[in-house]
Amino acid sequence: MKKAMIIGASSGIGKALAKQLSAAGVEVGLAARRYELLAKLRDDLPGPSYIKKVDTADSERSSILLKELLDEMNWADAVFICSGVGYLEGEMDWSKEKETIDVNVTGFVSCSNVLMEHFIENGRGHLVGISSIAALRGSGGAVTYAASKAFVSNYLKGLRQKVKKLGYDEIAVTEIQPGFVDTALAKGDHLFWSASPEKAAAQIISAVQKKEDARIYYEEMAADLLDFKMSSLEVQP
Repeated sequence: MKKAMIIGASSGIGKALAKQLSAAGVEVGLAARRYELLAKLRDDLPGPSYIKKVDTADSERSSILLKELLDEMNWADAVFICSGVGYLEGEMDWSKEKETIDVNVTGFVSCSNVLMEHFIENGRGHLVGISSIAALRGSGGAVTYAASKAFVSNYLKGLRQKVKKLGYDEIAVTEIQPGFVDTALAKGDHLFWSASPEKAAAQIISAVQKKEDARIYYEEMAADLLDFKMSSLEVQP
């Protein structure tokens, strides 16, 4: 991996990935809604980086901006889609559900299409999508978030099959299902274990180097913890 783009790089796993990849000598292109955080991150990185303000909820505009970022980078051989939003859903709230769908579903697919076109043009590449263990089952506490992550997981599985069927042997698709990572998207007062973004990023990079999918959690605890976590979730965009 020589050049990597990270979408959703301003905080959490995306930010940790940017730091670790840059420290390893990888040039990084960083995209997120919060430009001021991207600028600060760029100043903290040891290696070359490019930044672009991108709101994936606006799929048409974000497609244009991601192509611009790819042009500035010249090319990228790996892209990490880390952007995502989620909310507690104690009551029906279409505005929050729509935002979750716009970012986690429509925005994710829009980004994936831009990046797959880039990989096909270059004959190689690696798409890495960040899903969640919330994809494993429905949740009464975060209905739309869990459903959106189930979509992401199944989309990536299908995309990998499609790439193989079309004969793109040098293009890889990796699905990452983090467990309870200590970010703004998964905070709970009673959470009895969670991974730091830094630890999660290191595990993700390891999986990507092996071109494997990864679930970053303890298998035997996942189902019980998922029910627990979704009842204590405080999620933010």
